[in-house]
Amino acid sequence: MKRRDFLSVPAALAGASVMQSNSRAMTLNQNQKRRVRQSVMGWCFNPMKPLALAKHAKEIGLEAIEGIPSSSYKEITSLGLKISLVGSHGFASGPLDPDNHAEVEAKLRKSIDLAVQYGAPNVITFTGMKKKGISDESARENCIACWKRVIEYAEQNQIGLVLEHLNSKDDSHPMKGHPGYWGDDVHLCADLVRAMDSPNFKLLFDVYHVQIMHGDLIRNIRQYHEIIGHYHTAGNPGRGELDDQQEINYPPVIRAIMETGYDGYVAQEFIPTAADPVASLREAYNLCNV
Repeated sequence: MKRRDFLSVPAALAGASVMQSNSRAMTLNQNQKRRVRQSVMGWCFNPMKPLALAKHAKEIGLEAIEGIPSSSYKEITSLGLKISLVGSHGFASGPLDPDNHAEVEAKLRKSIDLAVQYGAPNVITFTGMKKKGISDESARENCIACWKRVIEYAEQNQIGLVLEHLNSKDDSHPMKGHPGYWGDDVHLCADLVRAMDSPNFKLLFDVYHVQIMHGDLIRNIRQYHEIIGHYHTAGNPGRGELDDQQEINYPPVIRAIMETGYDGYVAQEFIPTAADPVASLREAYNLCNV
C-alpha cells in the first residue's frame, strides 16, 4: 500500500464516523420533535375516581387514560382525554385453557366494539394462568387458536390486540406480580405475536415486568420494537414511582423507545406511594417527556 493510500484510510474512517454521528443526531432531533404520547392507568390511583384522575392527567399534559370502567369513557372523553387501551377478559382466565375460549372471544369482541366507539387504538389480551394438565405446547396452540378466531374482527375494525407479558416472580401483592402466569417470558410472548402473523396483533411491553423477568430493557426494546403496540411503566422493585429510589433509569429507556419510531402510547402504571399521588404522576410525566 502506498503511503498516501495508507494515510487516506483513517480519513475515510473518520469521515464515515462523522456521517454516522450526524445521522444519529438527525434521528435524535427528529424524535425529540415528536411528543411522547403518555397515558395513565386508572386502577393504580384507586380510590381516586376516574373522572378526577382524568382531570388531573389532562392538566398535567397526558393525552389519555386506561384501566378504568367503560362506564366512565363517555364523561372522560367529553373532557378531551382519549382512551388509550380497552380492557377485556383479564389475566387469570385466558385462552390457554379451551374452557375459557367462549368467554375470552366474547369479551374481546365486545372490547373491540368499545374501542371503535371511543377511538381507542388497542384492546388488551393475556395468555392466562398455567393449568395442570395443559402442556406448554398445548397452551401455545390453544392461545393462537382462540386469538385467530377474533383477529379478523379486529382487523376489519382497525383495532389492535396487544398481548401483555407479566412477571411471575413478585408474590408480595396481587397486582405487583402474577405467580403462575403462563406468559411470563417476553420472548415466548414475542413468539406468540409472530405466530399470529397479523399487523393488528402486537406485544404489550411492560417495562416493569420485563425488568423483573429479563432486564436488558433497551436491547429487548430494540429487538422487538417492530411488534410492540403499547408500553407500560413502573418503578422496580415495588411498582412504585419512577423516582431515584428504584433501579430503572427511565429517560434513556424512553429515548430508546422513541428512537425506534414508536408513536403509540406509553402508559404510567405505577402505584403511588407518596402522600400526593398527583404530584407523583406529574413527576413521572416530566421524567418520561424526553
